[in-house]
Amino acid sequence: MKKTGILNRHLAGALARLGHTDRVVVCDAGLPVPEGPHGPHVVDLAFRAGVPRFSEVLDGLLGELEIEGATAAAEVKDRNPETSTLLEGLFPGLVLVPHEELKTLTREARLVVRTGEVRPYANVILHCGVPF
Repeated sequence: MKKTGILNRHLAGALARLGHTDRVVVCDAGLPVPEGPHGPHVVDLAFRAGVPRFSEVLDGLLGELEIEGATAAAEVKDRNPETSTLLEGLFPGLVLVPHEELKTLTREARLVVRTGEVRPYANVILHCGVPF
């Protein structure tokens, strides 16, 4: 059995299939996730409220992916300052859009990773890059 890195086989496999320009949504337990045959692949890691935390999942993904940009909801600044500070520290060029637009952009993602976070606006869209 694998002993380091991401152990969840569904998530590890989905990450391995990502390419340049693909989008990955890391979201809280409350973000509406698009369903259907043409929607993104969804890996639901939520175990119970707060487990795993958004910051923990994001940290793990950033260790596995090359990210060239990120998008979050503008409402995060006022409604969830802790997550806003985290995202702005990780992504200096963070793009902020209205939450309704973020939900629309979620439909275009290749992968959605749902965390157990239960604080509002703990959501981000990661823009995959290339490691060279």
